[in-house]
Amino acid sequence: MDLNFDKILHQPHRAEIMRLLVHEGTVSFQVLKEEFEFTDGNLSTHLHTLEKAKYVSLEKIYENNRPKTIVKITPKGEESFETYVEEIKKFIQKYEIVN
Repeated sequence: MDLNFDKILHQPHRAEIMRLLVHEGTVSFQVLKEEFEFTDGNLSTHLHTLEKAKYVSLEKIYENNRPKTIVKITPKGEESFETYVEEIKKFIQKYEIVN
C-alpha cells in the first residue's frame, strides 16, 4: 500500500489550520492567531505556504477603518485536505493490520 502524504499538509500547524477552515470555510487571521496561539510571523508563513499551493485565499478588507485579513479555504484546499485525511486513515489501517 503506497501512502502519499501531502507534504504541505503533513505539517501539524498547517493541518490544524486546514481542519478549522474545512469546518468554518472562512476565518480571520486574528481568529487563527488566537485559536492556535501563533505569532503573527509564524501564522503568516504558514498561510503563505497554503496560499502558494492554492489551498487558501487571503483577502484584505477594512472593518471599522482597521485592516483585517480574511482566510478562505479553496475548493482545491478542501479536496486536498480530504485526500490527506484519507491517506492518514489508510496509514492507521495499515498499522492496525500489522499489529
